[in-house]
Amino acid sequence: MADTPQAVPPSSVEEVGIAVVRALSMDAPHAARSGHQGTAMALAPLAHVLFTRVLRYDAAEPAWDDRDRLVLSAGHASILLYAYLYLTGHGLELDDLREFRQLGSATPGHPEAGHTAGVEVTTGPLGQGFANAVGMAVAERLLRNEFGADVCDHHTYVVCSDGDLMEGVSHEAASLAGHLGLGRIVAVFDDNRITIDGGIELACGDDVVGRFESYGWHVEDLGDVADDLDALEGALRRAAAIEDRPSLLVLRSHVGSPSPTHTDDPAAHGYVLKDAEIRATKEALGLPPDESFWVPDEVLDHYRVAGRRGQAERLAWERRVDALDEATRNRYEDMLDGSPAPGWEDLLPTWKPGEQVATRVASQDVLRALQPSWPALVAGAADLTGNVGLSLADAQANGAAHPAGRQLYFGIREHAMAAAAVGMARHGGVLPVVGTFFVFSDYMRPALRLAALSGARVVFVFSHDSVGVGEDGPTHQPVEQLAGLRAMPGLAVFRPADANETAGAWAAALDIDGPSALVLSRQNLPVLAEAADNAFEGARRGGYVVWDSDADTDGGPELILVGTGSEVALCLDAARELAEEVSVRVVSLPCWELFAAQDDAYQESVFPVEAAILAVEAASSFGWERWADDVIGIDHFGASAPASELFDQFGFDTASVVERSRLLLAAVYGDPDDGEYDSGDFDDE
Repeated sequence: MADTPQAVPPSSVEEVGIAVVRALSMDAPHAARSGHQGTAMALAPLAHVLFTRVLRYDAAEPAWDDRDRLVLSAGHASILLYAYLYLTGHGLELDDLREFRQLGSATPGHPEAGHTAGVEVTTGPLGQGFANAVGMAVAERLLRNEFGADVCDHHTYVVCSDGDLMEGVSHEAASLAGHLGLGRIVAVFDDNRITIDGGIELACGDDVVGRFESYGWHVEDLGDVADDLDALEGALRRAAAIEDRPSLLVLRSHVGSPSPTHTDDPAAHGYVLKDAEIRATKEALGLPPDESFWVPDEVLDHYRVAGRRGQAERLAWERRVDALDEATRNRYEDMLDGSPAPGWEDLLPTWKPGEQVATRVASQDVLRALQPSWPALVAGAADLTGNVGLSLADAQANGAAHPAGRQLYFGIREHAMAAAAVGMARHGGVLPVVGTFFVFSDYMRPALRLAALSGARVVFVFSHDSVGVGEDGPTHQPVEQLAGLRAMPGLAVFRPADANETAGAWAAALDIDGPSALVLSRQNLPVLAEAADNAFEGARRGGYVVWDSDADTDGGPELILVGTGSEVALCLDAARELAEEVSVRVVSLPCWELFAAQDDAYQESVFPVEAAILAVEAASSFGWERWADDVIGIDHFGASAPASELFDQFGFDTASVVERSRLLLAAVYGDPDDGEYDSGDFDDE
């Protein structure tokens, strides 16, 4: 074993520090027998410059509101971020690097926000972090124009790969950022010219510089300066000074550098450097070749000093915030909290039974009622602002001319809209409400999933919730989308039955510390008299009893009809007809996730185990077996026709629900005898 150096000369501490990070980038994946070494090795100098010379942060307070944001969109290089978070004192220890990618560790395979201090957003699926960073820049500019640079004055940096820029979401997000004239966002494109399959020329020949210039970005092609610290610092500072448009720095790097055998090798994207290769690379770096996770004290001290260099700025910022007048301070704190001001529930509109109101219209009314008391609100849609109900009252369109505008126009960019909203939420200070037609939630699924995974507080609003879309046909009629979103952990999905339930769904969504989705009708729905007293609180609990017949005074219902959205009114119509034959209950179940979170006693009070349960929902029946014995659903695509004809065609009419109920009762209780069902024959197994 080679002798371990006892000291690092001060003049070379930066050089040795970068070498140490390159070694850690090999050691941690090697210990895990899994991971991505080459990109982290190549970008160690860039990360060094960011963490020691450029970024405005205080490692002792990683969540300082006015810190610069750093997004590693190339999340496969997570060990690079973890190494610098450890070295600068964000809370990781060397043992955490040793536990890279292990169960329960603070260093998972890709960065996860809320799991590791210093990780801003959950990245991994390529392109997402890039689009998140655009959302962060929107939030920063909005807050800076609201409160001034004394309160908000920072930058967003994003490191992206060729994979990020090939994914379609990057095109949407880059186009949006350029159109909005977003300054203070600096993207560094790691132009290493390899993919997993091989050289970049196999799949992509884009002119990245020309592409981003056409979007309205400031672009600088840095060339082969990945190891030149001063050149990197100069480029980052020049880009950070651009206030009127986003910036892209194109950096030619060499994956796996300085490995003698795997530099510029596509295999170095993953885990390719093992014992012999690691030893040879450490020798080339001048490090002890047979020691793993070697960090000399001088290097650690150097980085720990860098990690605290922002403390004075943070403390000065805290003093400025403390000195704000009371009204401004309260407004700023309300924006950081994200919720409407106290008493907001009293501002919610109500609707009278018998009115006919589409739930998308009711949602619009809720939004505008809360708008004056909700300073964190920003809202927008993918070219469907009025259709979805996301038009704010007298709000300016956000853009270069009105950087504090709260009305966002995303254009036909659903994927970037969702990902940017996640970035806004993770930045803090705004609560984004964004939406489109429900069938187009398919474009948004990657960002929806990452919102759920990271607990990003976004309200996603989807209208045109079923075959009720009508004549636009099966391409626009959602069928499987409800089941798909309900299957996503951490996402609360609401499909309210009427306008008052919609207000309750909004109240529930604002109580949730994470994402939620409101799925709303295009067509008018009756405001239900039977639900008028319980709809608001019932929606907040995810499900409730809308109506009970008085046919059976000795016990609970023999039949329960349960629905969501427009089908709850249908269940009521069928239940009244069936009430002459059997004790029947109608249940609305607008949010499965919230209902499942209620205690057993409440769930059993709604769904007694003795009852036969028929679910009615104009969507895929998948998943209803959790709650019901039988389902009237749509397990096929729709058709082009007026909505009323489609509902009748697909069995969503009173006669069909009554007939299916009788068949279920016969199956559960036995054949009817003179109109009476023998519930004693029910086998509750």
